[in-house]
This record gives sequence, C-alpha cells and structure tokens, in this order.
Amino acid sequence: MNQGNILEWQKKVGDTIAPGDIYCEVETDKASMEWEAQEEGFLARIVAGNNTKDVPVGQVVAIIVENEEDIPAFKDWAPGASSEPAPAPAKEAPGHKEAAAPAKPAPKPKKGGKKAAKPTGRSWPPHEILTMPALSPTMSQGNILEWKKKAGETVAPGDVWAEVETDKASMEWEAQEEGVVAKLLCADGASGVAVGHPLVVLVEEGADITAFADFTDADAQGGAGGAAGEGEAEEAEGAKEVKPAKEAKEAKPAASAKPAKSAAPGARVVASPYAKKLAEEAGVSLQGVAGSGEGGRITAADVRELVESGGGKPVGGAGDAGAQAAATSWEGEGDDVAHSQIRRITAQRLLESKQTVPHYYLSVSVRVDELAALRARLNADLAKADGGKLSVNDFVVKASALALRRFPAVNASWHADYIRQYHDVDISIAVQTPAGLMVPIVRDADAKGLAAIAADVRRLAGKAKEGKLRPEEFTGGTFTISNLGMYGEAQFLQATLSCDHRVVDGALGAQWLQAFKGYLENPASMLL
Repeated sequence: MNQGNILEWQKKVGDTIAPGDIYCEVETDKASMEWEAQEEGFLARIVAGNNTKDVPVGQVVAIIVENEEDIPAFKDWAPGASSEPAPAPAKEAPGHKEAAAPAKPAPKPKKGGKKAAKPTGRSWPPHEILTMPALSPTMSQGNILEWKKKAGETVAPGDVWAEVETDKASMEWEAQEEGVVAKLLCADGASGVAVGHPLVVLVEEGADITAFADFTDADAQGGAGGAAGEGEAEEAEGAKEVKPAKEAKEAKPAASAKPAKSAAPGARVVASPYAKKLAEEAGVSLQGVAGSGEGGRITAADVRELVESGGGKPVGGAGDAGAQAAATSWEGEGDDVAHSQIRRITAQRLLESKQTVPHYYLSVSVRVDELAALRARLNADLAKADGGKLSVNDFVVKASALALRRFPAVNASWHADYIRQYHDVDISIAVQTPAGLMVPIVRDADAKGLAAIAADVRRLAGKAKEGKLRPEEFTGGTFTISNLGMYGEAQFLQATLSCDHRVVDGALGAQWLQAFKGYLENPASMLL
C-alpha cells in the first residue's frame, strides 16, 4: 500500500478518542479495513473527509489534541499552514500507517505504543514505556503468553518481545527499538491486557535499571510517584488493573496490604471495568466496599484483597443464598475451561452476525459422481508429479469462486450507505483449530487452478492450527466456505448458501447456487 481511500469516518470533530477506537474505514489496495486509534485525546479536525480518494501514506488526515478546549483553534487548520494555532501542541494522526494493507502486517501496531508519564514529584532516569500493540485489525486486548525478554537484557530491532494471543491468533511482538529492558510490567499469562496498556520500561543504559526496581504501571500512567518526563500520557482506560509482573509483587509484600474500607450501604459502586470483571468472576458484590483508588474508586487490587480475606457478600445478597443454592444444586460437576481470546471474539462476532444480519438460506443437492471420477484421475497424475492431492473441498472453492465471478453482485457486503461489490474473489476457508475457528483466505481463487488452491488451503490450514497466521492471511475475505468434514464416497453432497438479504435478493441467490451446482456436476468446465 502506498495510498488509500477514506471511505467513512466513525468519529466526528469533538469526539473523545481512546486506544482501540475506530477512526474510519480505509480502502487499501487489497481490502477495506478499519483504522484503529493507538492514542487518546480529542478529534479537533478531519482534514480528509468521507470518500477522499488516493490519500498518500503519511499524509495528515486528522488532528488530535490533548485538551478539549483547544478544538476551536483548529477550525480552519489546513496542511501547509504557515503558523501553528496558539493552544497546546496537537498530535497529527499517523495517517494510513495504522491502516496497513492486508498484504503486510501493520508495522506501527507491532511496534507497540510509546509514552512518557506525566511529571509528578518523583524523577526517573530517561526511559520509554512500550504499550500493548494492536497486532490485528480488530484487536482491542490480548494475552501475554510468554515473554522472550527479561529485565537486564539488551534489545535490538527485530528481536521478539513476547508471544501475544490476539483475537485471531498467537503472534510474536517484534521490537522496533533498541535499548535495555529495565522492567516488565506484566507477567507471563497476563490476560485481558488492553491495547495501549504499559508493558515494558526501556532504558538506554544498563546502569539505569536499578532505579526502576519499584516502578509500577501506575507510575507509567502518571499516577502517584509517577515518572517525570516530556510528552503526553497516552493510556488505555482501565488498563492499570492488569496483573503486574512477579518482581513487582515481591517488592510489596502482601502482609502490608490494608483491608478495603467500608462504604455506606446502598451507595453507588465506583469501580474500574477490570475490577468489576474480577468481582463478577469471583461471585462477590462490591456494594458497600470503598476502594483505594482516587475518589474511593475500587481497583482490581481491592477486589483480590477482598476475595483473599473472605469478605464480600455473594452476588444477590444473603437473602438470595437459599435461592442460589437451589438453582445450582442440580448442576453436575465438571471442568470449567477458560475462553481463549480467539473463542471469545468468535462468539462475539457470531452473536453480532445473528442479531444484526437478516440471513436467508438456500439449499441444493449436487450430484458429484463426475467430480469424483475427475478427482481420481487428477490425483493419480499429481501423485506422479509432486505428490499433491486434491480434496472435494478444493473443487467447492473453485466452483464458488467461478460462480462469484459470473455473478459479481453476490461478491458483496452491506455498509451503512452503500453496498460494496468487491473486485477480487477472496475465499475464506473455515478451519477448526485447538484454540477455536479460524478463517484463512485463498486470495484470487477465481484465477487459480485446482492444484494451486489445494496447496494454499493445506499451507494456510497448517498455519492456522499452529496459531501462526499473519493478519493479512485471515483479514479481508469476500466469501466464506465451511464444511462438515470428509465427504466419503457419496454420490451427492448437500450445499447450503447463506445470504445477507440486504445485499443478495432471493432470485440472485438462486442463480448463484445453480451456477455453483453446474460447475460441480460438470467439473471439466472449471478447467476451461
């Protein structure tokens, strides 16, 4: 990608921006993608509006300011203006570097955010704070599976910081900077880490490491005793509730923790989102608990302390204890398997799809005896050549792609103000993996032969099962195929087409399905 089109802004002037928010939808040279924010502030001006075409990578498209009162000063700002407005300096939105083309992972999200904490009464040696990067276009949080670096080690560009589980796959987070690791702010296994949350303290000189022995993520975010430095604090809301690294625990013995104070019964519960999540998982009520955070805000540490001390009423209150026992007494014993990030996001997307898309379904029975005979002959030839093998599903992919080329109106998706008909036929293939369902993409399937499709499917399915898919390998598909497994020696297969009725009318769906059936029942026609 060297330029792109701004399709539609999801934010307007005056809106608050937080890491993970969607700025706008950008059309790259391969697909339409959402551009996610990596910073926080207020949108002061949109320089390139909806439907702006051919915007070069690096061109200023928006202005973000730290203070809301500075917004009016940028009302008439334009690129190349001779003077800057008077208020506090604004940050230029990083243009299309954040909306990376599908053919290449976005370099900037892999780098992770950087920030300097707001000045307080304490001074730290020069350092950088690296934050959780957005490693996929839809990632809002991730899990730290395993750190590959530890405090005291030297880091160079290309080194791997950690293995991170995103909403799509397990990926390596690569370093884009050099220096010495002073401290890791999250431990192996930390889950639900928000994009933009502080993860690493990086210094230039190894001699500065000891100064950060008691540095915490609260310091990184400019809290009490935070670091003094230049720049703007860029932090994700609620992120500082993530479990700290082991060395941070040891620096503050649990014995010194004080029990949370009691708040007035019936008072409004003020707690961080992560604290509420922990309380829900532990089955305790936060009613009447006064937190240790600013203004009495309940933090995750308060909830852990509450659970460890045996405090906190069960959710529902004492009066409901009998009802709760009755409701759960019949439930059988079993093992509770924690959701992986992939399964959690898959469930969310499926629910959204069923709730927001008006589906209809068309089914057809396809005779596949000629296909089976042709497949046997082709596999015999492939075995002599390179040992490859065609599956029935490879024929299904090819037939679907050719039918989409024949009826391009089916190769489309719904948007708020338009229907987009895609130029490329990129087929997503559902693959079951240990972590959940993945959908790697066979690009330009209509232009590929059966052997090339088979090779792509084998390669992508293998990477999916190993959790090694890159974002461009599972983002931007235009049509999805799923099957129930082996077809065996049956003479017929049953195919069902699921359509978005807003995009594909019933008659058009039926025409596509008949074309699909025709290709499979006369498979030689796919070779022409």
